[in-house]
Amino acid sequence: MPSHARSAAREAEANPAFRVAARAGYAANGILHLVIGALVIAVGLGAAEDSDQTGAFRAVAAAPLGAVALWALAVGLVALGAWHLLQAFVPRGLSVPRRIARIATEAPQGIVFLVIGVVSASVALGARPRAEQAAEDVSQGVLTLPIGGFVLGSVGVAVAAVGVGFCGMGVRRSFRDKVRLPDGRGGVALTVLGVSGFLAKGVALAIVGVLLIIAAIRVEPDTAGGLDGAVSALVALPAGPLLACIVGAGFLAYGVFTIFRAKYARLGA
Repeated sequence: MPSHARSAAREAEANPAFRVAARAGYAANGILHLVIGALVIAVGLGAAEDSDQTGAFRAVAAAPLGAVALWALAVGLVALGAWHLLQAFVPRGLSVPRRIARIATEAPQGIVFLVIGVVSASVALGARPRAEQAAEDVSQGVLTLPIGGFVLGSVGVAVAAVGVGFCGMGVRRSFRDKVRLPDGRGGVALTVLGVSGFLAKGVALAIVGVLLIIAAIRVEPDTAGGLDGAVSALVALPAGPLLACIVGAGFLAYGVFTIFRAKYARLGA
């Protein structure tokens, strides 16, 4: 049975239609980040908006043909999530350490994209979730456990580490290993977009992680939050609105880069 499952997974990975769907998933992710970037900038300029994925989906839902767009985003994101999971678990003759590293990097991405895709579908069906409140509710539930503070703090450290990893990818430009950049000015422009985008997303994730750690230390679930909480914390800093606008611009850059990644991604790399 396992061999049949692996064979089916390899066939799915090689399917041209599935590869097209995975590339469409990158485009969907890019569009999502463009909306998030616009919302973050709006918050930096004083608007009262939810600057996270659920806020972005609600903004899309309010647009003409919003439900159609949400379903398209959902299909693309779910396909991209499935692609990352295949990359994690389809055997490739890797050594055990490299295989573990591959699973550790690809599987979480796959799960995240699947969840975001499901959220997009739920909003298309009429749900209006709020990620910030959900994060606080989950944090409150975790903190009621005997080792809840340790668990929440560990999650915060992990999220912050992912943020640092994104920043590292931006500084080292290691994201170029995942794409076939065009020659000339096009490649330079995409590199600049990638650096800006990975740094902005890394900063936002690092702030989310820090908020979770603070919530664990103080046993204050209201302190925990997602991207929207991170943006609110950023705005509260000196020159915070300007910083929020810079991060929002970075999310816009990441969105444009990811849309182009739909064309230039090294699928299976």
